[in-house]
Amino acid sequence: MTADPETMESHAARLDWERRVGRPSDAPLAGTAGLPAPVGVVARGGVGHVLLSWDPVPEALGYLVLRADSREGPFEPLDHLGGDVLAVPHPPYADTLTEPGRTYWYRVATWTDGGAGEPSAEPVSGRAGEPVGGPPRLRVAVDAAADPAELPDVWRRMIGAEHFSLLRWDGEGPGGKDVAAEYAEALRIVREEIGVRTVRAHGTFLPENVRVREDGSFDFGGLDETYDRLLALGLRPVVELSFMPRELAAEPGSTVFQYGAINSVPKDWERWGELCRAVTAHLRERYGAEEVAEWEFEVWNEANLEVFWTGTQADYHRLYEVAARAVKGVDERIRVGGPASAAAGWVGPLLEHCRAYDVPIDFVSTHTYGNAPLDFRPQTRSFAEATGRAEPEILWTEWGVTPTHFHRVNDSAFAAPFVLRGMKAALSSTDALAYWVASDHFEELGWPPRLFHGGFGLLTVGNLRKPRFWALALLTRLAGVGGRIPARVGGDGADALVEALATRTPDGATVEALVWNGTLDQSKIEGARALDRIADVVVSGLAPGARYAVTSRRVDRGHGDIHAVWRDLDGGDWPDGEQWERLRAADELPSERLPAVVAESDGSVVVPVDLPMPGIRSLTFTRLS
Repeated sequence: MTADPETMESHAARLDWERRVGRPSDAPLAGTAGLPAPVGVVARGGVGHVLLSWDPVPEALGYLVLRADSREGPFEPLDHLGGDVLAVPHPPYADTLTEPGRTYWYRVATWTDGGAGEPSAEPVSGRAGEPVGGPPRLRVAVDAAADPAELPDVWRRMIGAEHFSLLRWDGEGPGGKDVAAEYAEALRIVREEIGVRTVRAHGTFLPENVRVREDGSFDFGGLDETYDRLLALGLRPVVELSFMPRELAAEPGSTVFQYGAINSVPKDWERWGELCRAVTAHLRERYGAEEVAEWEFEVWNEANLEVFWTGTQADYHRLYEVAARAVKGVDERIRVGGPASAAAGWVGPLLEHCRAYDVPIDFVSTHTYGNAPLDFRPQTRSFAEATGRAEPEILWTEWGVTPTHFHRVNDSAFAAPFVLRGMKAALSSTDALAYWVASDHFEELGWPPRLFHGGFGLLTVGNLRKPRFWALALLTRLAGVGGRIPARVGGDGADALVEALATRTPDGATVEALVWNGTLDQSKIEGARALDRIADVVVSGLAPGARYAVTSRRVDRGHGDIHAVWRDLDGGDWPDGEQWERLRAADELPSERLPAVVAESDGSVVVPVDLPMPGIRSLTFTRLS
């Protein structure tokens, strides 16, 4: 099936009108209008933090926690130094930016991608305390008798990986490494050890992938070679329709990144549509209609940032619509979406546009960093109700602990429980949460200057596993045991500092519990004694009198932290041969056998574990008799 050129031209003319006069004036989708302020706001003082809770507001995408030094204010949003959206997806929230004994006042406001709403009317106060006589104890209650439920694998559907043409990089890279070989190896590792299925990367239309011939036709030979290598690894691409080929760009001199990607609007919108239609048809012919029907086609990257897009929001809507109609003109089954926006922006306006003009959209995509992902279900559900079409999926195609290049948090143990916090929040509200990125082979602002440089990768140059990698590997191990069972946390900091997930095999012979302690507050990257905890992991529903082996794995500043190993070696910028050997020998997450336990007459066992902040504990209970 091909698109009707006259239809494409009429859409382009209408979109040109919209670009001049603005978006249609139809009633906005739910989530973009003003919402009532939260009620039931409560502040409770805890050791090292103040815990905030409130009643959730239907249609809110998230919440801003506001704080002041007095009841009268001024109230300002709490900035936990994540460098991006400050809103959190749900209560409770632990304010760890506190001084012991000092009283703070709080209000909470709803948040949508249109901004913050009115805050709660009455301020509430709280005061953080200091630890007395050791870390507070919490209880993690795992119910192994419960029927297992599905554990959505939002972390395995997709991962980020810079630009795909690194698979064909020719020459020596940072640290004297073979970039193409190590980049491919990094993707193989995340597929085999985490279970990732698809990879999202920038620059489908970079010149090394796509060439415009003199006769105006397109040569996709470079893209073919790139995708051949990716698919040979057992992975599928997310086809990010970006950046603009020089021959199609209105401003060919406007570029971004070390590799000179052109961020311009097209000079000819019809040619942009021809490019999107041609690449879709070519991929379908080369890799098969059934295969490509399983891929996602995402339109552009972060057009709401001037660095990535020279046009307006209306220009992006035009870019999206032309691309979406072109892709669907080749095969209606291929999933297309956007806006691939920074800081959770532009989702509502794109859905409004697609509703008003019957534009195809199968998923919405957006990004955030330094925070758990927000909940866009009110907007996607409202879109489905308003149009009678299927509800778009929600794909966070970039997410991570920081948006800042070369930030030390990327190499830290602090980032490991952050990853688990985000993934747990995403289980009920998203379809994919793609960590950005797999490898420190990353070119945007220049190649890595040293081994540990704060790179975005889960894996270093040389493919050593960082603490963030181990967090995802433990989550994959948890899912591999079986279905999800209840794991309820009670005590000081429950569900805001300390969280848990648990699974069991169908026969109940093995139970896996994953418990972590973390904060969003990046002033605590090196840890904070006041936030350390002890967790009593109580598993009920076991066979009374049965004996269980207990195996522990942990990630903290002394375990699973390859950067700490490097510091102990007093390394320079790059390891020498002997140092590489020692680092590779330490590149593992060993298990520790704890004393076996016997289930009480009520079928319960208790295993206490230290849980520093930052820290993760995995406990495996396996029946022996």
